Amino acid sequence: MAVLYGADAVYLAGRRFGMRAAAVNFTDEKLREAVAYAHANGVKIYVTCNTLPREDELQELPEYLSFLQDADVDAFIIADLGVLELAKRYAPKVSRHVSTQFGVINSAAANALYALGADTVVLARETPLDDIRKIRENTPPALRIEAFVHGAMCVSFSGRCLLSNYLTGRDANRGQCAQPCRWKYHLVEETRPGQYFEISEDGGTHIMNSRDMCMIEHIPELIDAGVTSFKIEGRMKSAYYTAVVTNAYRHAIDAAIKGERLDPDWVHETDMVSHRPYTTGFYFGEPGQYYPDAMYFTEADVVAVVENCAENGDALLTQRNKFSVGDALELLTPGDKPIAFTAEALFDEEGEAIPDTRRAMMPFRMKLPVCAPAGSMVRKCR
Repeated sequence: MAVLYGADAVYLAGRRFGMRAAAVNFTDEKLREAVAYAHANGVKIYVTCNTLPREDELQELPEYLSFLQDADVDAFIIADLGVLELAKRYAPKVSRHVSTQFGVINSAAANALYALGADTVVLARETPLDDIRKIRENTPPALRIEAFVHGAMCVSFSGRCLLSNYLTGRDANRGQCAQPCRWKYHLVEETRPGQYFEISEDGGTHIMNSRDMCMIEHIPELIDAGVTSFKIEGRMKSAYYTAVVTNAYRHAIDAAIKGERLDPDWVHETDMVSHRPYTTGFYFGEPGQYYPDAMYFTEADVVAVVENCAENGDALLTQRNKFSVGDALELLTPGDKPIAFTAEALFDEEGEAIPDTRRAMMPFRMKLPVCAPAGSMVRKCR
């Protein structure tokens, strides 16, 4: 979906050394397939090697890095100086990107990393926009500056958190974060066990719970400050989330490059995926980062994915959520705005009319308003 809906590059992980240990990451074989697919569509693949490996893990790295070079990946995302040095030695043809986990917030750090062989620094999310401009002015033009523009934020500086490890034994720096910053906390007074007292900030007790970042309305300012590429936090998100957010930012970036005003419809699209309340992070000062509960918001649910479609709009789809004849829907296609339509009739695989799509992942047929390519989606607004 990232490739189909307009990404220039996709970051992902193999089964080792990635910061999302709970994800169903790519096997070696599937990773080769992903690279081949992306390259066939003019898109790059960046592989995360951004854990902090322990001494007994280092012996596995040379073989893994060499494999990734042989698989033709375009870049590593690295958070450790030792890994950076090993990547230069064992996979010299692969570009080296320094992860946001490294915490780059000034030109001195960026220049030092460039001298050590990095060609891209992914800035810490805590970097103000004015500082990005100064970093760009004081670093070589060949050094690419990447910045996060959308997705989850962390209460700890650049994800350097020990809270999960302390409370659960799951190390956030090894891709195992239990996200205790999202929990609801109470106080217990020593002489009154079992009585829980609320502690609050902004009216609630999720005292470390961060909002999500959304910078879609500020892409021109970021380009003007010298940002080379924009990063959407999307690992362990749904295919629907990936498609919608990528589509929106693709149009925002293209409009900014052309000097055109961003269509408000693309800003609205970022509300159509599951998200926490949005903030612009630290770009313009204090972020107003916290909010008082753990609720997510969305204005729509994906109900089906298009498998194939005839010129007249007759389509085979796979169900994702139940909907019924007569429901108001929207069709999402790569590169285009949503098209509103009504589900006038539904048919099962045998061509029999059905009132709804009640069976999970069921194949079914329906008429779409236009001929939609495979990977298009149908959603139902709430």
